[in-house]
Amino acid sequence: MAPTARSRASTHTRKELQKEIQKRQASSKETKQEKDEKGTSVVGVVEPWTPGSYTALKALLSARLCAAIWALINDCDETYNYWEPTHFLLYGKGFQTWEYAPQYALRSYTYILIHAVPGWIYSSLLQSNRMLVFFFIRCMLALGCSGCELYFYRGICREFGANVGRLTLSILVFAAGMFISSTAYLPSSFAMYMTLMSMGAWYHQSYELAIFTTAISAFLGWPFAAAIGIPVAYDIVFRKKQVFMFIKWCIISAVTILIPMIQIDSQYFGRLVVAPFNIVMYNVFTSHGPDIYGTEPWSFYIFNGFLNFNIIFLAAIASLPVYGIMLYVVQLPKKSSVYLPFWLSLSPMYLWLTIFIIQPHKEERFLFPVYPLICLAGAINIDCCQKLWSSLLTVKRQHYLNHTGWFALVVVIITSTLSISRIVGQYKAYHAPLETFMELNRLAAEENYPSDRPITVCMGKEWHRFPSSFFLPGLNWNLQFIESEFRGQLPKPYSQEANGTTIIPEHMNDANIEEKSRYVPLSSCHFLIDLDREEDTPREPRYSKRNSEWVVLHTVPFMDAARSHRLLRAFYVPFLTERHCTYIDYTLMQSTKWKPKSRYPGRL
Repeated sequence: MAPTARSRASTHTRKELQKEIQKRQASSKETKQEKDEKGTSVVGVVEPWTPGSYTALKALLSARLCAAIWALINDCDETYNYWEPTHFLLYGKGFQTWEYAPQYALRSYTYILIHAVPGWIYSSLLQSNRMLVFFFIRCMLALGCSGCELYFYRGICREFGANVGRLTLSILVFAAGMFISSTAYLPSSFAMYMTLMSMGAWYHQSYELAIFTTAISAFLGWPFAAAIGIPVAYDIVFRKKQVFMFIKWCIISAVTILIPMIQIDSQYFGRLVVAPFNIVMYNVFTSHGPDIYGTEPWSFYIFNGFLNFNIIFLAAIASLPVYGIMLYVVQLPKKSSVYLPFWLSLSPMYLWLTIFIIQPHKEERFLFPVYPLICLAGAINIDCCQKLWSSLLTVKRQHYLNHTGWFALVVVIITSTLSISRIVGQYKAYHAPLETFMELNRLAAEENYPSDRPITVCMGKEWHRFPSSFFLPGLNWNLQFIESEFRGQLPKPYSQEANGTTIIPEHMNDANIEEKSRYVPLSSCHFLIDLDREEDTPREPRYSKRNSEWVVLHTVPFMDAARSHRLLRAFYVPFLTERHCTYIDYTLMQSTKWKPKSRYPGRL
């Protein structure tokens, strides 16, 4: 019997449906093959797991909040160039360095205001304790850094795949370098935040955001951070051929950022000021530049990178050669879903390291902007090693993660253990200055110290470890300097006039020449904070031994690096570090000539 029209139509529909299913299956196989090249999908096994955004943010924020509470202030530049101007804007008192003198104007008050305004809101609405304002600002930095890291992580998963993404996240969370830099109140840390954003935007192919955040990093943070954006500019202009878009967004970024910045800084300095231009002129176009503050050999950053990232730093340096070997040995599919060439993805880190290794003046914070890129490059190297190992095993029809996951896990455990050892070791060895000033606050709260007349706390050779005026017990307390073996220029208090930031201070120079006017006589000090070294010199005597002049109120162990084991002072090993490292007393003393009234007779 002949088929009816309805049955013929039904047969035709089934054939079309079968063809559509076959097409979708073929498309699905292609997609799996493409993802397999990046490591985001596997053949024969389930797709690799990666932490979701919420889980990643919780891990990052937990680590950063720990840094906000326990990280040390490792650089006196952070105290005197950033915390002190912030304290001055909030409370009308603080130290001024020559960089903030209107005749030089190397620093930007716009950058300071970004941090001072939230601190002012917090202190006005919730808490007037200045130490808590300090930690609030740090926690704010922790939150900002975590958000930027999350965006960077999502960009890595998109560009490099799940395995590289989760490896990078693990390294970011535990790395000692990220612990140190994430909540440091420094333009180099701010530039690091913007590196996280610009690189994340680049990996997301959000070019406008990549350009804008690079401009923020250069103008508002650190002008030299613009070098990190050179590979991004190359990609946009030469690979994508979007010249007009690049120029347009460079102009938009410059106008949006620079015009308000120039207006704010000019108002605070009392004259027209373009701070990024001034800092470039001083560092590049003066006869001495920053070299007057000391020079280091080329190996400085190699040792410093190993301390902060241990084996990951070495892996990051070797990432490009290892990737080349992997390409030669492992036969990857010709069609690749990776957007950027690996050499271009890694070039910002290599470019930055090259620029700063050849500079004579070196400091740890100069590498902060590329710390996240070191974590990424190290993760890429681990991933390449996994692929090489899989290729050597010649296991067919299986994804390389099936039998190399143990390698990545072992590396992550080793590097995380070393990083935690470094973090704990640094805190135990050098937390004494913070604890000493906290003890001073405790004493001031318990004792009936005068609040209606000035109280002077003095520091000599330990001036560079002052954590900031946020840690002085009250606004009637003042830090002063006494003579020591240091022969450079010390900061001086801001003018107490209403327009203090616009007043040109006396006895300021840009050549780090000692200014004798900074010192006060020892007899004017009510309290003295000093490191009790065994060496006794005319300008640095052992004050704790002068019992007729000083009473020791509190001591905290402080590591004597010169007399300690080099490896065990760098990485903390329980029992061994205490046995093979030497500690001396960080002392808080009170003058015997000063007898304030006390609620507890005989206490002092």
